[in-house]
Amino acid sequence: MSEQKLVASCSETRYEIRHADLPLSCPTSTMAAWDAHPRVYLEIEKTGEASCPYCGAVYILVDS
Repeated sequence: MSEQKLVASCSETRYEIRHADLPLSCPTSTMAAWDAHPRVYLEIEKTGEASCPYCGAVYILVDS
């Protein structure tokens, strides 16, 4: 069983996301949610870009 390494939440202003990462939430499943804002799901499929209303992080869908 491999452990997934968690990264700090909301530490960057821009994140690249792939279809394999969907559905998209901020903080993402690879972030330590305890040190961030409440989890919010973001719609990215239509435009290829979404921004978090809490922290302002911008997510870009790079394999669209």
